[in-house]
Amino acid sequence: MPSMLAALYDGISSMEVREIQQPSVGPDDALIQVRSEGICGSDLNLLRKLTEPETLPAGHETAGEVVEVGANVDSTLVGKRVAAEVVGHGRACLVCYYCRIGEYRNCIDISDDYPGGGFAEYVVRIAVACYPLDTSLTWKDGALVEPLAVSIHAMRRSSLKGGETVLVLAAAGGVGSAAVQMASAFGCWVAAAAAGEQKTAFCQELGADLVIDYDIDDLYQEIMDATDGRGVDIVYDPVGGRYFDIARRLLAFEGRLLVVGFASGDIPSAPANHALVKNYSVVGVHMGAYRERDLPLVRRCYAEVHASLLAGTYQPVVTETIGFDALPDTLKRLADRQTMGRIVFIPTP
Repeated sequence: MPSMLAALYDGISSMEVREIQQPSVGPDDALIQVRSEGICGSDLNLLRKLTEPETLPAGHETAGEVVEVGANVDSTLVGKRVAAEVVGHGRACLVCYYCRIGEYRNCIDISDDYPGGGFAEYVVRIAVACYPLDTSLTWKDGALVEPLAVSIHAMRRSSLKGGETVLVLAAAGGVGSAAVQMASAFGCWVAAAAAGEQKTAFCQELGADLVIDYDIDDLYQEIMDATDGRGVDIVYDPVGGRYFDIARRLLAFEGRLLVVGFASGDIPSAPANHALVKNYSVVGVHMGAYRERDLPLVRRCYAEVHASLLAGTYQPVVTETIGFDALPDTLKRLADRQTMGRIVFIPTP
Protein backbone atom coordinates (compact mmCIF):
# COMPACT_ATOMS: atom_id res chain seq x y z
CA MET A 1 0.00 0.00 0.00
CA PRO A 2 1.22 3.55 -0.73
CA SER A 3 2.08 5.84 2.16
CA MET A 4 1.01 9.41 2.95
CA LEU A 5 1.83 12.19 5.38
CA ALA A 6 -0.46 12.62 8.39
CA ALA A 7 -0.46 14.67 11.59
CA LEU A 8 -0.93 12.50 14.68
CA TYR A 9 -1.45 13.49 18.31
CA ASP A 10 1.28 12.14 20.59
CA GLY A 11 -1.11 11.42 23.48
CA ILE A 12 0.53 14.08 25.65
CA SER A 13 0.31 17.63 24.35
CA SER A 14 1.51 17.94 20.77
CA MET A 15 1.33 16.50 17.27
CA GLU A 16 3.91 14.95 15.01
CA VAL A 17 3.91 14.64 11.24
CA ARG A 18 4.95 11.27 9.88
CA GLU A 19 4.29 8.80 7.11
CA ILE A 20 1.53 6.25 7.56
CA GLN A 21 -0.24 3.85 5.26
CA GLN A 22 -2.73 5.44 2.87
CA PRO A 23 -6.28 4.24 3.65
CA SER A 24 -7.69 1.51 1.43
CA VAL A 25 -10.93 1.88 -0.50
CA GLY A 26 -13.85 -0.41 0.31
CA PRO A 27 -16.60 -1.27 -2.21
CA ASP A 28 -18.82 1.68 -1.15
CA ASP A 29 -16.04 4.20 -0.50
CA ALA A 30 -14.32 7.13 -2.15
CA LEU A 31 -10.64 7.96 -1.68
CA ILE A 32 -10.28 11.74 -1.44
CA GLN A 33 -7.10 13.73 -1.90
CA VAL A 34 -7.46 16.33 0.83
CA ARG A 35 -7.24 19.86 -0.55
CA SER A 36 -8.44 21.65 2.57
CA GLU A 37 -9.45 20.76 6.10
CA GLY A 38 -11.12 23.05 8.61
CA ILE A 39 -9.66 23.07 12.12
CA CYS A 40 -12.42 22.81 14.70
CA GLY A 41 -12.63 23.03 18.47
CA SER A 42 -14.30 19.61 18.54
CA ASP A 43 -11.10 18.13 17.08
CA LEU A 44 -9.23 19.72 19.96
CA ASN A 45 -11.65 18.35 22.56
CA LEU A 46 -11.34 14.88 21.04
CA LEU A 47 -7.54 14.99 21.17
CA ARG A 48 -7.58 16.24 24.77
CA LYS A 49 -9.28 12.99 25.81
CA LEU A 50 -6.56 10.78 24.35
CA THR A 51 -3.94 9.30 26.64
CA GLU A 52 -2.21 7.19 23.99
CA PRO A 53 -0.63 8.31 20.69
CA GLU A 54 -2.95 8.40 17.69
CA THR A 55 -2.52 5.79 14.99
CA LEU A 56 -4.95 7.55 12.62
CA PRO A 57 -5.42 11.30 12.10
CA ALA A 58 -8.35 13.41 13.30
CA GLY A 59 -10.15 16.06 11.22
CA HIS A 60 -13.75 16.13 9.98
CA GLU A 61 -14.22 19.29 7.84
CA THR A 62 -12.84 17.92 4.60
CA ALA A 63 -12.86 19.15 1.01
CA GLY A 64 -10.94 17.52 -1.77
CA GLU A 65 -10.85 15.66 -5.04
CA VAL A 66 -12.04 12.08 -5.45
CA VAL A 67 -9.16 10.03 -6.88
CA GLU A 68 -10.52 6.49 -6.52
CA VAL A 69 -13.85 4.77 -5.82
CA GLY A 70 -14.94 1.30 -4.78
CA ALA A 71 -16.60 -1.29 -6.95
CA ASN A 72 -20.15 -0.31 -5.94
CA VAL A 73 -19.65 3.41 -6.60
CA ASP A 74 -20.36 5.29 -9.83
CA SER A 75 -16.97 5.74 -11.48
CA THR A 76 -17.93 9.23 -12.72
CA LEU A 77 -17.32 10.45 -9.15
CA VAL A 78 -13.57 10.18 -9.81
CA GLY A 79 -12.12 13.63 -10.45
CA LYS A 80 -15.05 15.43 -8.79
CA ARG A 81 -14.58 18.16 -6.18
CA VAL A 82 -16.44 17.30 -2.97
CA ALA A 83 -17.06 18.33 0.59
CA ALA A 84 -17.12 15.15 2.66
CA GLU A 85 -19.40 14.26 5.57
CA VAL A 86 -18.50 11.83 8.34
CA VAL A 87 -21.57 9.63 7.84
CA GLY A 88 -21.49 6.62 10.15
CA HIS A 89 -17.88 7.57 10.96
CA GLY A 90 -17.05 5.72 7.75
CA ARG A 91 -17.88 2.39 9.42
CA ALA A 92 -21.57 1.73 8.65
CA CYS A 93 -22.38 -1.35 6.56
CA LEU A 94 -24.91 0.49 4.29
CA VAL A 95 -27.03 -2.64 3.78
CA CYS A 96 -28.82 -3.36 7.07
CA TYR A 97 -32.31 -1.97 7.79
CA TYR A 98 -31.02 1.02 9.76
CA CYS A 99 -28.49 2.00 7.11
CA ARG A 100 -31.15 1.78 4.39
CA ILE A 101 -33.31 4.31 6.24
CA GLY A 102 -30.33 6.58 6.94
CA GLU A 103 -29.83 5.76 10.64
CA TYR A 104 -26.15 4.90 10.23
CA ARG A 105 -25.41 5.28 13.95
CA ASN A 106 -27.70 2.31 14.64
CA CYS A 107 -26.02 0.04 12.07
CA ILE A 108 -26.16 -3.58 13.29
CA ASP A 109 -22.96 -4.57 11.49
CA ILE A 110 -20.72 -1.57 12.15
CA SER A 111 -17.04 -2.07 11.44
CA ASP A 112 -14.31 -1.61 14.03
CA ASP A 113 -12.09 -0.01 11.41
CA TYR A 114 -12.14 3.81 11.49
CA PRO A 115 -10.48 5.15 8.32
CA GLY A 116 -9.10 8.31 9.92
CA GLY A 117 -9.69 12.02 9.32
CA GLY A 118 -8.48 14.83 7.15
CA PHE A 119 -5.28 15.94 8.89
CA ALA A 120 -3.56 13.94 6.17
CA GLU A 121 -2.95 13.88 2.44
CA TYR A 122 -5.77 11.40 1.79
CA VAL A 123 -8.97 10.31 3.52
CA VAL A 124 -11.58 7.65 2.82
CA ARG A 125 -15.29 8.37 3.18
CA ILE A 126 -18.44 6.50 2.25
CA ALA A 127 -19.35 7.77 -1.22
CA VAL A 128 -22.88 8.77 -0.15
CA ALA A 129 -21.20 11.23 2.23
CA CYS A 130 -19.53 13.18 -0.60
CA TYR A 131 -21.33 16.40 -1.46
CA PRO A 132 -20.49 18.04 -4.84
CA LEU A 133 -18.54 21.29 -4.63
CA ASP A 134 -19.06 23.81 -7.42
CA THR A 135 -15.96 24.72 -9.41
CA SER A 136 -16.57 28.42 -8.72
CA LEU A 137 -15.97 27.84 -5.00
CA THR A 138 -12.46 27.70 -3.60
CA TRP A 139 -11.02 24.83 -1.63
CA LYS A 140 -11.13 27.08 1.42
CA ASP A 141 -14.87 27.53 0.85
CA GLY A 142 -15.19 23.76 0.72
CA ALA A 143 -13.62 23.32 4.15
CA LEU A 144 -16.25 25.67 5.59
CA VAL A 145 -19.32 23.88 4.21
CA GLU A 146 -19.58 21.58 7.24
CA PRO A 147 -19.32 24.24 9.99
CA LEU A 148 -21.64 26.58 8.07
CA ALA A 149 -24.14 23.72 7.78
CA VAL A 150 -23.97 23.31 11.57
CA SER A 151 -24.91 26.98 12.01
CA ILE A 152 -27.78 26.68 9.53
CA HIS A 153 -28.95 23.61 11.42
CA ALA A 154 -28.78 25.61 14.67
CA MET A 155 -30.95 28.35 13.16
CA ARG A 156 -33.45 25.70 12.08
CA ARG A 157 -33.48 24.15 15.56
CA SER A 158 -34.09 27.56 17.11
CA SER A 159 -36.97 28.47 14.74
CA LEU A 160 -35.18 31.78 14.20
CA LYS A 161 -37.27 34.59 12.78
CA GLY A 162 -36.30 37.94 11.33
CA GLY A 163 -36.38 40.77 13.85
CA GLU A 164 -35.41 38.62 16.83
CA THR A 165 -32.47 39.38 19.09
CA VAL A 166 -29.49 37.01 19.17
CA LEU A 167 -26.47 36.81 21.47
CA VAL A 168 -23.50 34.86 20.06
CA LEU A 169 -20.83 33.77 22.53
CA ALA A 170 -17.26 33.23 21.32
CA ALA A 171 -18.32 35.23 18.29
CA ALA A 172 -14.78 35.60 16.92
CA GLY A 173 -14.33 31.84 16.63
CA GLY A 174 -14.96 29.69 13.58
CA VAL A 175 -18.48 28.60 14.54
CA GLY A 176 -19.39 31.86 16.27
CA SER A 177 -18.37 34.09 13.36
CA ALA A 178 -20.58 32.01 11.03
CA ALA A 179 -23.50 32.40 13.45
CA VAL A 180 -23.08 36.20 13.52
CA GLN A 181 -23.24 36.36 9.73
CA MET A 182 -26.20 34.01 9.47
CA ALA A 183 -28.29 35.68 12.15
CA SER A 184 -27.62 39.05 10.48
CA ALA A 185 -28.66 37.60 7.12
CA PHE A 186 -31.94 36.49 8.73
CA GLY A 187 -32.59 40.13 9.66
CA CYS A 188 -31.90 39.75 13.37
CA TRP A 189 -30.30 42.16 15.82
CA VAL A 190 -27.03 40.47 16.79
CA ALA A 191 -24.84 40.96 19.84
CA ALA A 192 -21.37 39.41 19.58
CA ALA A 193 -19.30 38.59 22.66
CA ALA A 194 -15.55 37.97 22.46
CA ALA A 195 -12.40 38.59 24.49
CA GLY A 196 -9.88 41.31 23.72
CA GLU A 197 -9.50 44.27 21.41
CA GLN A 198 -8.43 42.29 18.34
CA LYS A 199 -11.34 39.85 18.54
CA THR A 200 -13.96 42.50 19.21
CA ALA A 201 -12.71 44.51 16.22
CA PHE A 202 -13.09 41.33 14.16
CA CYS A 203 -16.70 40.98 15.37
CA GLN A 204 -17.45 44.55 14.29
CA GLU A 205 -16.16 43.69 10.82
CA LEU A 206 -18.57 40.75 10.76
CA GLY A 207 -21.45 43.20 11.07
CA ALA A 208 -22.60 42.64 14.68
CA ASP A 209 -24.96 45.33 15.98
CA LEU A 210 -23.41 45.26 19.45
CA VAL A 211 -19.95 43.99 20.37
CA ILE A 212 -19.09 43.10 23.96
CA ASP A 213 -15.59 42.50 25.29
CA TYR A 214 -15.58 39.78 27.95
CA ASP A 215 -12.36 41.22 29.37
CA ILE A 216 -13.62 44.70 30.21
CA ASP A 217 -17.42 44.77 29.78
CA ASP A 218 -20.19 43.45 32.00
CA LEU A 219 -21.90 40.99 29.63
CA TYR A 220 -25.14 40.88 31.57
CA GLN A 221 -25.47 44.63 31.99
CA GLU A 222 -24.50 45.46 28.40
CA ILE A 223 -27.20 43.16 26.99
CA MET A 224 -29.88 44.29 29.43
CA ASP A 225 -29.13 47.95 28.71
CA ALA A 226 -29.21 47.37 24.94
CA THR A 227 -32.53 45.49 25.09
CA ASP A 228 -34.26 47.78 27.63
CA GLY A 229 -34.18 45.01 30.21
CA ARG A 230 -35.91 42.42 28.01
CA GLY A 231 -32.97 40.15 27.25
CA VAL A 232 -32.44 38.22 24.01
CA ASP A 233 -34.57 35.73 22.13
CA ILE A 234 -31.70 33.40 21.34
CA VAL A 235 -28.31 32.63 22.87
CA TYR A 236 -25.87 30.75 20.61
CA ASP A 237 -23.35 29.07 22.89
CA PRO A 238 -20.48 26.99 21.46
CA VAL A 239 -18.38 27.44 24.59
CA GLY A 240 -20.12 26.34 27.80
CA GLY A 241 -18.14 27.13 30.92
CA ARG A 242 -18.59 30.21 33.06
CA TYR A 243 -20.51 32.38 30.60
CA PHE A 244 -23.30 29.83 30.23
CA ASP A 245 -24.83 30.87 33.55
CA ILE A 246 -24.84 34.54 32.56
CA ALA A 247 -26.22 33.74 29.13
CA ARG A 248 -29.22 31.76 30.40
CA ARG A 249 -30.15 34.67 32.69
CA LEU A 250 -30.12 36.93 29.62
CA LEU A 251 -32.84 34.97 27.86
CA ALA A 252 -36.10 36.78 27.30
CA PHE A 253 -39.44 35.14 28.07
CA GLU A 254 -39.83 32.07 25.78
CA GLY A 255 -36.22 32.45 24.63
CA ARG A 256 -34.06 29.63 23.27
CA LEU A 257 -30.63 28.66 24.54
CA LEU A 258 -28.71 26.83 21.80
CA VAL A 259 -26.15 24.41 23.22
CA VAL A 260 -23.72 24.09 20.30
CA GLY A 261 -20.57 22.86 22.01
CA PHE A 262 -18.19 23.05 24.95
CA ALA A 263 -15.03 24.64 23.59
CA SER A 264 -14.08 25.69 27.12
CA GLY A 265 -13.89 22.04 28.15
CA ASP A 266 -16.42 22.65 30.95
CA ILE A 267 -19.95 21.24 30.61
CA PRO A 268 -22.40 23.50 32.51
CA SER A 269 -25.92 22.80 33.76
CA ALA A 270 -29.08 24.91 34.03
CA PRO A 271 -31.51 24.78 36.97
CA ALA A 272 -34.88 23.46 35.78
CA ASN A 273 -36.84 25.96 37.90
CA HIS A 274 -35.26 28.87 36.00
CA ALA A 275 -36.39 27.42 32.66
CA LEU A 276 -39.86 26.87 34.15
CA VAL A 277 -40.27 30.41 35.44
CA LYS A 278 -39.05 32.11 32.26
CA ASN A 279 -40.51 29.49 29.89
CA TYR A 280 -37.31 29.25 27.89
CA SER A 281 -36.06 26.24 25.97
CA VAL A 282 -32.62 24.63 26.13
CA VAL A 283 -32.02 23.29 22.62
CA GLY A 284 -29.30 20.82 21.77
CA VAL A 285 -27.52 21.36 18.45
CA HIS A 286 -25.61 18.16 17.72
CA MET A 287 -25.52 17.77 13.97
CA GLY A 288 -23.61 14.51 14.28
CA ALA A 289 -26.78 12.82 15.52
CA TYR A 290 -28.66 13.97 12.41
CA ARG A 291 -25.87 12.83 10.11
CA GLU A 292 -26.60 9.30 11.21
CA ARG A 293 -30.36 9.54 11.75
CA ASP A 294 -31.66 11.93 9.10
CA LEU A 295 -29.14 12.26 6.26
CA PRO A 296 -31.67 14.02 3.95
CA LEU A 297 -31.89 16.87 6.49
CA VAL A 298 -28.10 17.17 6.56
CA ARG A 299 -28.02 17.25 2.77
CA ARG A 300 -30.59 20.06 2.78
CA CYS A 301 -28.35 22.03 5.14
CA TYR A 302 -25.38 21.41 2.84
CA ALA A 303 -27.43 22.46 -0.20
CA GLU A 304 -28.47 25.69 1.54
CA VAL A 305 -24.85 26.48 2.44
CA HIS A 306 -23.75 25.75 -1.11
CA ALA A 307 -26.43 28.01 -2.60
CA SER A 308 -25.67 30.77 -0.10
CA LEU A 309 -21.94 30.65 -0.85
CA LEU A 310 -22.63 30.86 -4.58
CA ALA A 311 -25.00 33.78 -4.02
CA GLY A 312 -22.58 35.58 -1.71
CA THR A 313 -25.06 35.60 1.19
CA TYR A 314 -22.31 34.40 3.50
CA GLN A 315 -18.70 35.42 3.17
CA PRO A 316 -16.50 32.65 4.59
CA VAL A 317 -14.07 34.05 7.12
CA VAL A 318 -10.76 32.23 6.74
CA THR A 319 -8.16 34.05 8.83
CA GLU A 320 -5.26 31.64 8.28
CA THR A 321 -4.18 28.84 5.98
CA ILE A 322 -1.50 26.49 7.26
CA GLY A 323 0.43 23.38 6.25
CA PHE A 324 1.72 20.37 8.14
CA ASP A 325 4.56 22.35 9.71
CA ALA A 326 2.25 24.81 11.49
CA LEU A 327 -0.47 22.36 12.55
CA PRO A 328 0.91 21.48 16.04
CA ASP A 329 1.39 25.13 17.02
CA THR A 330 -2.00 26.11 15.57
CA LEU A 331 -3.85 23.55 17.68
CA LYS A 332 -2.01 24.85 20.74
CA ARG A 333 -3.06 28.42 19.91
CA LEU A 334 -6.63 27.22 19.44
CA ALA A 335 -6.51 25.61 22.89
CA ASP A 336 -5.17 28.88 24.33
CA ARG A 337 -7.94 30.86 22.55
CA GLN A 338 -5.45 32.85 20.50
CA THR A 339 -7.15 32.28 17.14
CA MET A 340 -9.98 34.01 15.28
CA GLY A 341 -12.36 32.97 12.54
CA ARG A 342 -11.74 29.70 10.75
CA ILE A 343 -8.26 28.28 10.16
CA VAL A 344 -7.89 25.96 7.20
CA PHE A 345 -5.24 23.25 6.89
CA ILE A 346 -3.90 22.74 3.34
CA PRO A 347 -1.75 19.56 3.20
CA THR A 348 -0.15 20.36 -0.16
CA PRO A 349 0.62 23.88 -1.50
